[in-house]
Amino acid sequence: MERSLSMELVRVTEAAALAAARWMGRGKKNEADDAATTAMRNVFDTIPMKGTVVIGEGEMDEAPMLYIGEKLGNGYGPRVDVAVDPLEGTNIVASGGWNALAVVAVADHGNLLHAPDMYMDKIAVGPEAVGMIDIEAPVIDNLKAVAKAKNKDIEDVVAVVLNRPRHERLIAELREAGARIKLINDGDVAAAINTAFDHTGVDILFGSGGAPEGVLAAVALKCLGGEIQGKLLPQNDEELERCKKMGIDVTKVLRMEDLVKGDDAIFAATGVTDGELLRGVQFKGSYGKTHSVVMRAKSGTVRFIEGRHSLKKKPNLVIK
Repeated sequence: MERSLSMELVRVTEAAALAAARWMGRGKKNEADDAATTAMRNVFDTIPMKGTVVIGEGEMDEAPMLYIGEKLGNGYGPRVDVAVDPLEGTNIVASGGWNALAVVAVADHGNLLHAPDMYMDKIAVGPEAVGMIDIEAPVIDNLKAVAKAKNKDIEDVVAVVLNRPRHERLIAELREAGARIKLINDGDVAAAINTAFDHTGVDILFGSGGAPEGVLAAVALKCLGGEIQGKLLPQNDEELERCKKMGIDVTKVLRMEDLVKGDDAIFAATGVTDGELLRGVQFKGSYGKTHSVVMRAKSGTVRFIEGRHSLKKKPNLVIK
C-alpha cells in the first residue's frame, strides 16, 4: 500500500465524524449513523484505491451503502480489504456520551478476517503486555501478567468492560481480584485502542462485544504494537452454521495474525464526541474542527491530526 493512503483515509473519517456530530444528544441514533455512512461513502469515491468492503454496515440486502462486498475507491491504486464503522457508538452520539468514533481500517487484499456479525469474547492490551495474556486463562492470571508487565500492583490496574448483564461474573472476578474497573456503555473499539496509550488510564480490556469491532481494534493494535485475542461466540444454530460456511473454527482462539495478516495495515479514526484519546467535533460559525489519529503498521508511525473545515466551501464534505 502507498503511504499516502494514510492521509487520504483521514479525510474519510473526518467527513463521517462531521456529519454524525450534528446529531449529538438528539436521541436519534439511526439518523446519526445514516449521516455518517453517507458522508463516508461519498468521500470514498475520491480515494485512490481499489477497495472491497469486508466489514461494513451489513449484507447487500441489509444496507444501501458500505455493505459487505461493495467496491470502494476511484479504481486506481492498491487493491485492499476495507473495514468500516462509520459511527462506532450510535447510542453514544444519541445521548451525547463519550468515545464515539468514525473508523476505517484497510489492509492488503485478503488480509482482514471477514468477521461475521456476532459476539466475540476479547482481551486486549498495549505493547508492554504483548505475549503475556491468554484469553483462556483465569482473569486473575491475566491481571497479574499485566500488572507485572506495567510494573504495577493489581490494585492499580484498570480494566475496561462493557456494562452488560452478561459480564456480571467477569466484573465480580475483577472486583474480587482488587482491580479497578471502568464500565462503558458502548464503544469497545476505542476502549481496546486506549490500552495502548498510558494517558488514557486503561490497562486491559475484557469481555464480549461485536466481532467486526474486534477486527477493527486488531488493526489499530497491530499498528500500535499491542495485542488482542478473540473467540467467536455464536448465539444460535444459524450463527454457528455461518461460521462453518466461512471456515471459522469457533473453538479456536483468534490471534493477531488471524484477525489481520501481513506486515502492513492502516487505521484511521476521528472523534465524534470527546474521549480519552480524541476530542469530539466542535462547530463554530461556518467551521468544524476535528481531531483524528491515523497509524500504519509497516512503519509504526502514529499521527494525531487536527482539522479545521470550511463548511461553506465544502458543504457536502467532499471536493472531487
